[in-house]
Amino acid sequence: MPRFLVGDELGNIKSVGYNSASQEESKTSLKILHDGTVTGRTKAIQKLALNAGEKTLLSAAHANGAVSIFSSNEDDQLELLQEWKETRIKSDQSFIGLAASGSSVFSCTTNGALLMSTLKDDNSGVSHNLAALPSRLCDWRLSHDQQTFAYGGDEVEVSLWDTERAFSRPSESSAKGAPINGSKKRKQSDTLFPGEVWRAKNVPNDFLGLRQPVHNTCLTYLSPSTSTSQQHLLAGTRLGDMRRYDTRAGRRPVAVFKGVGKVGGVKTVEKGFSEHEAFISDNGSNVYAVDLRNGSISYGYKGLSGTAISLAASPTYLASASIDRYIRIHSVVQLPDKVGQHLDKKGAVSERIFMTTIPTAVVWDQEQDIAPVNEDEQEGEDVWEGMRNAEEGDEKA
Repeated sequence: MPRFLVGDELGNIKSVGYNSASQEESKTSLKILHDGTVTGRTKAIQKLALNAGEKTLLSAAHANGAVSIFSSNEDDQLELLQEWKETRIKSDQSFIGLAASGSSVFSCTTNGALLMSTLKDDNSGVSHNLAALPSRLCDWRLSHDQQTFAYGGDEVEVSLWDTERAFSRPSESSAKGAPINGSKKRKQSDTLFPGEVWRAKNVPNDFLGLRQPVHNTCLTYLSPSTSTSQQHLLAGTRLGDMRRYDTRAGRRPVAVFKGVGKVGGVKTVEKGFSEHEAFISDNGSNVYAVDLRNGSISYGYKGLSGTAISLAASPTYLASASIDRYIRIHSVVQLPDKVGQHLDKKGAVSERIFMTTIPTAVVWDQEQDIAPVNEDEQEGEDVWEGMRNAEEGDEKA
């Protein structure tokens, strides 16, 4: 049974479980793990991040600039371990990235305030390491192995950084972009910051010869890589396009999928568990499954009435958090082996749960989904297994 963790506009954290084999009218279970109504909207959840290691830790970024780390107790309730404030964030800014790896929590804000906070072994305190990135950011992601991170934003090209170098103080000799022997200075857009590994280049001018604006609204890593400089990234734009990058192939996109986001551009994007699968939402009420081999929409989910502001994929289901106060559980269909091949079955909304408040972030709890077993089929298997054993006994006799 897949389970998703949800944060809302009042600072609550809830769990939503879905059991497709349940005989009850509702196949979902909703439980409050942390009650944040005391502080209300001042501590609204903006981002959630889960670290499912030896001990599961849940991190939350709040609207007032606070970041919290919770652990789960025996009663399946969240206990606050540590909380601190990002002092560089202003009232009109927000968190656009949160990630947890090991005992460290990474947070990033729209004004480029990057913070790495490491929890001590006995949970008695937290040590902080600061870094500064460009402002006007819209999304920030950490790689699966913590070695790199990527971001993009409003007039901010998609950029890839080395995590360790980003938090280290650069020496004068390693500073890039300095002119040598009186040579001309490189363009500012081509000069990498210390710690920056790669930066995208804008697409060519339009048919009128005009520069196309850079409006990266969201991004994600597509596949794990052990090389810092070799990454595959997917970014969504305000124009509704999806741009796929291969850092080994150059700075411009290796593929541009136009018009995927139908209304108001692409809102959010998440990589699916299938090799060529990604899920996107736009600023209307659309959620699509996209085939990354050609950028086509494999199928869309019907019955949505609000913008999905957060998506979370599991191996068997997709969860969406929408501004219409619903959490929806969507079925996921395997993409065809060949590009363009017809799908006999398409994904659908399996269940929806009314939350009373607007859900703002959703994450999968990273526990393996267990496919339900049909009792009749299992009983038939037991009968055949018994017959095999009887035959073996006759041969020995």
